[in-house]
Amino acid sequence: MTEDERVDEARVAPPPKELGARARHEWSRLVEHVRDPALPPAPQKRAWWALHGIGMLFAVLFYTWSMTPSLLPRPWYLQGVATGICVALGYGVGVLVASVVRRLGFSPQWSERTRLWGWVSLAALAAIELPLFMVLGARWQETTRELVGVQEESGWFTVLLLPIAAGLALVLVALGRLFLRTGYRIARFVSRLVPVVVARLVGLVAALVITVVLLQDGVVAGILALGGRAAATRDLEDPPGVVRPQVEERSGSGASPVEWEDLGREGRAFVSGGPSAAEIEAFSGEPALTPIRVYAGLGSAPTIDEIAATVVDELERTGGFDREVLAVATTTGTGWIDESMARPLEYLHGGDTAIAGMQYSYLPSGFAFLADRNTPRTAGQALFTAVYARWSTLPEAERPLLVVMGESLGSYGGGSAFSGVQDMVARTDGALWVGTPNFAEPWADITASRDPGSPERLPVVDGGEHARFADSPDDLVPDAGWGFPRIVYLQHATDPVVWWSSDLLLRQPDWLREPRAETVNPAMSWYPFVTFWQVTVDLAFSVDVPDGYGHRYELGNADAWAAIVPPDGWTAQDTADLRDHLATE
Repeated sequence: MTEDERVDEARVAPPPKELGARARHEWSRLVEHVRDPALPPAPQKRAWWALHGIGMLFAVLFYTWSMTPSLLPRPWYLQGVATGICVALGYGVGVLVASVVRRLGFSPQWSERTRLWGWVSLAALAAIELPLFMVLGARWQETTRELVGVQEESGWFTVLLLPIAAGLALVLVALGRLFLRTGYRIARFVSRLVPVVVARLVGLVAALVITVVLLQDGVVAGILALGGRAAATRDLEDPPGVVRPQVEERSGSGASPVEWEDLGREGRAFVSGGPSAAEIEAFSGEPALTPIRVYAGLGSAPTIDEIAATVVDELERTGGFDREVLAVATTTGTGWIDESMARPLEYLHGGDTAIAGMQYSYLPSGFAFLADRNTPRTAGQALFTAVYARWSTLPEAERPLLVVMGESLGSYGGGSAFSGVQDMVARTDGALWVGTPNFAEPWADITASRDPGSPERLPVVDGGEHARFADSPDDLVPDAGWGFPRIVYLQHATDPVVWWSSDLLLRQPDWLREPRAETVNPAMSWYPFVTFWQVTVDLAFSVDVPDGYGHRYELGNADAWAAIVPPDGWTAQDTADLRDHLATE
């Protein structure tokens, strides 16, 4: 650089000290603008540690509601989380109610003495309610544990839920105040340009947008990123005891063009599992075939449609279209197919079966649901459409029985291939949907259009002509009015996956208006906001219960398949024997 260029640069770029002075000057101007007397006066705010009396009253009320029972027993630490969220919500609702009442013109000026006695009364109420509902809550939880067969929890550390709840509630209240103050600041700026009422609305919307963006693109995105990396790493690993199959009836074997490494963790577990022909023969005493299991993972093809086409090619290669029963299985988020759904069908038909599945994600179902609700539906539709298109070209007399199945997110994705019961009846020979999420279609429409007088937890559809809902094997006794094809929805009254819905926030569902199932604590009631968070917390515990409760469906699948596609001559005793055999495996 020449001397003249250095001189010119010095003229253009002020020295660092001058830059700092200029920055301080601009900041001072900004501060003055914030304090501009032309703006409406900023509302007086309580000190950050101050609490609102009505808000605290509602917080105590919501505390008592949070201790009431829900679908499943809650460990003490999850109870602390649920109670903390509910207390914070109660505080917010109380503050909102007080604000609305003031806006309506009721704003009494209480004396200091009256305020003091109000706080004393509130403290006395809290001193009674907190320990009382701690004891009642423990008793309700004990009853719920007995109903679902969960071992009793040691009680001495239950008191730890109070500090957990208090700490979480304080954090949530502080975040709520930060949200409101952000809205106030934005509203004051905007009020220079528009009327105050409009400015307040703009401030509230802007604060809401900022919060949603921070949560969605910050917190949720961060959780999904961390969880996604962990799930991707886990997807490359083989589950314990899993070895590459050697029989040609399985994808990933030496006879299969589908690479073993491309199947994903759950795909490898699926194709390497299941009973052998010898094991089936030992149970039935009759000759058996090796069950066909075909699968394609995310690494098998670049798109969902191409993965589905790969599965159809595998069915062609293995002779799946020549078997007695062909099942299309929609997986959960990780690509998991429940062995307790697959094995009963294979035993039932002497191994003369083919089960086809595909992976559309490596994320656990909860993460997959948050990240992308569309892909499970797309995958379920793509796989069934591809298999059905090939199956339809076969002569009708030579077609295998075509059935569909899915559990949890798999039921959500698989069911989306159909518009309703009649569509399933028209295009399949049976369906088994297990633990279907409340947001799934057509489950929601089928349930909503149930026959009058039938309960939401076990709806009757068209008099039970084709579709039946069951909580236990006792609900699956075939009768003359149950025609083929048969559709079965297995759903426990205690399964939070089935009954969780955002509608619980403000609306009492029918299943909480109607008589409770015997497995549900009769003391369970609906409370606004609170019941939603109780059932949300139940989700975390939904599989940590014995089979037949919560989101645990195992032995009931044998009864379901025996009702949907029974072999010739199959009896109720055969079903009981199969159930007993599966329980010992």
